[in-house]
Amino acid sequence: MITHRVQTGNSQREDMDIMRVVLTNAMSCLILSLILSGLVCCNHLKVADISVEEPVFNSSYIIGPLDVLEIQVWKEPDFSRQALVRPDGKITLPLIGDIHASGMNTLDLKALLTEKLRGFIDDPEITVILVQSGSKNFFIIGKVNRPGTYPLSPDMTVLQALSAAGGLTEWADKDSIRIIRRFSAKEEIIPFDYDKVISGEKLEQNIILQPNDTIIVP
Repeated sequence: MITHRVQTGNSQREDMDIMRVVLTNAMSCLILSLILSGLVCCNHLKVADISVEEPVFNSSYIIGPLDVLEIQVWKEPDFSRQALVRPDGKITLPLIGDIHASGMNTLDLKALLTEKLRGFIDDPEITVILVQSGSKNFFIIGKVNRPGTYPLSPDMTVLQALSAAGGLTEWADKDSIRIIRRFSAKEEIIPFDYDKVISGEKLEQNIILQPNDTIIVP
């Protein structure tokens, strides 16, 4: 009887040891799986962060008086500077003097400056960026937090204009907003329903503004 009890006790201890090994291995596999899953998730997050699109500069913008331009000449800090387009439409740069910039887009001005600087620099690399639009404005009146005159940024939409003016006030009539656009002696009234644009129902009303457009928020 004693021998049988000892054997039974040993067998139970062996079973317990086997169970501990099995449980330990299972826990190790679970922890390893969680770690690997976390690494995969982190990698996905990193890839998503890297894939952010870079801003696109609108080269079709027509330069006008009071615009501020950033002119960068690679490896030539003496020529790189911000330039204000004067009321006569010209900018001034070292050595080459006055350049008529008004009426050109940034690509045209880049080509002109490249040609002018060839006499002073070998193969000049030039970048022209619109820093601030002073020649093109829009107007917003009515029930917005900051009515007034604002510079018109390239490809600026009605929603962006409303945001620049601090958004709508509490009692604004959101579905009766109007944009007045002038063509010579004529005027066009363009409707804008804020709630339907925000909901995606009438996105076509979120038009790109043109110089001297007036937004009325009743």
